[in-house]
Amino acid sequence: MRHRAQLTHYFVAGIAAASARLTLPDVLPKHAPAGRTFVFAYGKAAADMAKVAADHMRGELVGLAVTRHGHGVDLSGTGIDLIEARHPVPDLDSLTAGERMLNLAATIGSDDRVIFLASGGGSALLCAPAPGITLSEKQALTDALVRSGAPIGEINLVRRHVSRIKGGRLAALAGAGGAALYTFVISDVVGNDPALVASGPSISAPFEPDRALAILSHAGVDVPDHVAMAIHANRPQLANPHPVRVIASSDDALAEITRLATEDGWQVVDAGSSLSGDAANAGKRHALEAQLLARKPGRHLMLSGGELTVTRAAKDGQGGPNLEYLVALMSALPPNARIEALAGDSDGIDGTEDNAGGYLAAGQIEASDGHAALARNRTYGLVNAVGGLIKTGPTRTNVNDIRMIAIEGSQS
Repeated sequence: MRHRAQLTHYFVAGIAAASARLTLPDVLPKHAPAGRTFVFAYGKAAADMAKVAADHMRGELVGLAVTRHGHGVDLSGTGIDLIEARHPVPDLDSLTAGERMLNLAATIGSDDRVIFLASGGGSALLCAPAPGITLSEKQALTDALVRSGAPIGEINLVRRHVSRIKGGRLAALAGAGGAALYTFVISDVVGNDPALVASGPSISAPFEPDRALAILSHAGVDVPDHVAMAIHANRPQLANPHPVRVIASSDDALAEITRLATEDGWQVVDAGSSLSGDAANAGKRHALEAQLLARKPGRHLMLSGGELTVTRAAKDGQGGPNLEYLVALMSALPPNARIEALAGDSDGIDGTEDNAGGYLAAGQIEASDGHAALARNRTYGLVNAVGGLIKTGPTRTNVNDIRMIAIEGSQS
């Protein structure tokens, strides 16, 4: 376990490189409008993004930020209120946030300015069900999709079709009176399409009700007839064209890690910044690639980003995609391999647990224990038992997973 501290340092530094405090100040509009500036922030980075906006913008501010429980910051005196809500399945606080944002948006005039601050997690945290759909029905759809292991892009496509605030609907209302609009995004989606982050409350997206229903059907979700009708009837208004900028993504985090690791003498191997799919399968695949690198001279660092998923085989499973990836990786390696790895989610939460991810070295777990834990989705307990959990607490940003495999080559 030679490199745990070093890999953890890289992980934390990568997260910092994708923070709102570093990336947002220079892109905010510098002038004050004739009226007020409305700030609407949603997602796991929302509170920090709202605080940065309040610290750097001129004129009167009013608005609302909604983030996950425990991810807030002190916004007192800024004019921006804060709500903390549940993730990944919305709750009554999510609903309150959605209704309050829609009500505020309806008061915006032509002299005002609107700043939308979007980050991953906002799809659940900001909730306003479409007409004809109840909160409990939306909760059930979301929970079933998450448990099915559906890709986040498909989940968010469904979310915007069962919402009256997503898919550009919030911006359509906020800009109806002619106010200037701006959107700034910390991206947690593969490909960094800003319309997919938080299901795009400020960015128009295609209306595809049949595709939404097909995704639900493929995931085995039983959709009542009245919900299907509501999805087909929920045609969005187009949001006014306005500047949209992705201010941080996994590319920023991985670039900073690459810089630091290269300075420390590692040969960095780009294993992909936008990986998706099953976490355990990715871990097995990377085990093979790591063993090939181990035959070469030098010290290699396989670096990857993106968002892997877990298909739940057990309802009582514990352990998110980063732990599943790590356990699958190490279970596929010989115990004497000079290979170590850290995998974690940049928001500080791997799935729904209290850890960002974990660290393991080859030989630290028995392969049979790893296979058993993966079969039951019980990787949390296994990694915890060997002291491998990485706990950062809320990072207040979200650019998806960061995975590093440290490999001591044949002549190291």
